[in-house]
Amino acid sequence: MSCAADILVDATLQRVWELHTDISAWSAWQTDITASAIDGLVEPGTVFHWSTFGLDIDSTIYAVDAPHRILWGGPAHGITGVHLWTFTEVDGKVHVHTEESWDGVPIRADIAGMHAALDGSLAAWLEYLKKTTESA
Repeated sequence: MSCAADILVDATLQRVWELHTDISAWSAWQTDITASAIDGLVEPGTVFHWSTFGLDIDSTIYAVDAPHRILWGGPAHGITGVHLWTFTEVDGKVHVHTEESWDGVPIRADIAGMHAALDGSLAAWLEYLKKTTESA
């Protein structure tokens, strides 16, 4: 199962990238995340830990093309997730595209419910990113 979402942010590409990839600061602006920490630099192979909606998640960064693309994922609570973010300058603003896929027994047990949850999560994350970046 996968979902995608987009938003246009009125800020510089560098500002959006820096906010989004400052993983240890996520909980300061992304209220659905209660804790986050990274074990190194934002580069392939680095692991970061975060908590959202009562779930503790360990994600591994798979690919980085700063400031345009970051891909991470990993298993958590029977779910394997892969999350891609891309950032593109468009007429002085930043088009943010995100897509995430989930698989696992909990997903297959309630595809419609999990799809709705993921859609909501992506939309909220984009709105938090836009609001925080544009107010800085």
